[in-house]
Amino acid sequence: MSEAPFPVVPAHVRHPRRGYLLAASAASLWAINGTVAKLLLGNGFSSVEVAEVRNGGALLGLFALLALTARHRLRVSRAELPYLAIFGICGLAGVQWLYFLSIHRLSVGIALLIEYLGPLLVALWVRFVLKQEVRRRVWVALALSVTGLTLIVGNGDGHGVTKTGLLFASISAFTYAIYLLLAEHGAGKRDPISLLAYGFSFATVFWFVLAPPWNFPFAHATGHVELLGRLAGHTAPIWVLMLWLVVLGTIVPFFLLVTALRHLPATRVGITSMLEPVGASIVAWLLLNETFGALQIVGGVIVLAAIVLSQTSR
Repeated sequence: MSEAPFPVVPAHVRHPRRGYLLAASAASLWAINGTVAKLLLGNGFSSVEVAEVRNGGALLGLFALLALTARHRLRVSRAELPYLAIFGICGLAGVQWLYFLSIHRLSVGIALLIEYLGPLLVALWVRFVLKQEVRRRVWVALALSVTGLTLIVGNGDGHGVTKTGLLFASISAFTYAIYLLLAEHGAGKRDPISLLAYGFSFATVFWFVLAPPWNFPFAHATGHVELLGRLAGHTAPIWVLMLWLVVLGTIVPFFLLVTALRHLPATRVGITSMLEPVGASIVAWLLLNETFGALQIVGGVIVLAAIVLSQTSR
């Protein structure tokens, strides 16, 4: 019996290799997006405002794409609305919000490590709640991936750790697991673009309630931002960074990840998405002159080994 909690697509049209490539590409784009978001956060935008840009921009872009190419996909039944609301608020907005809350009280590395326990929670759900088989190699791959992430993001000093921060980070792991399961379920019923369009609709409403759009600092969008690290001395228009955040940091990677869930179960997609902190460390080392030491290299190799191992469990 497969470890997939929901039938994604018929077996004869699944392409596992394509699924791994799509999930790895999404993780790579999110890794780059971390540096872009960091530039915006340091230049007049709060974490909530950055989330509003991501979600609101993705909403407009996805609906525009559907309106121009496939209007029939915009149809939605009343029966679908509760699922889409939970997917958008808990799955899309919830992960971002709890991550932002945790990084205000923890180092980014620790918060990211705890959040990426989400695939382990998916495996536990599949095995003990749905009573489906999860192969031993998947458990080993999960253990290796968590070990590798610990080496990549761990600072080893324990400073700045608060109980509240650990609580928010732990809940973010649950919301990430919920997102993977909901996206896998939805990918079997809707095409990825319309699924994300309606998901981001509810997520945007959530952010607008949290921070009304009329308070958004639109004037900052016309300015320029000083680049960091190896690119110090150069500037970039803020609107270009915001466009990157929406298109290559949100629409494209979320589309790739949801499409990957049409070919792979959520457990393996979650393991592959752990490439994000590996890629983020490399990007930070290349562009921001952040340290990328021997332990981080070892951790990256371990995560890659975990992904390969999960693939051999087919």
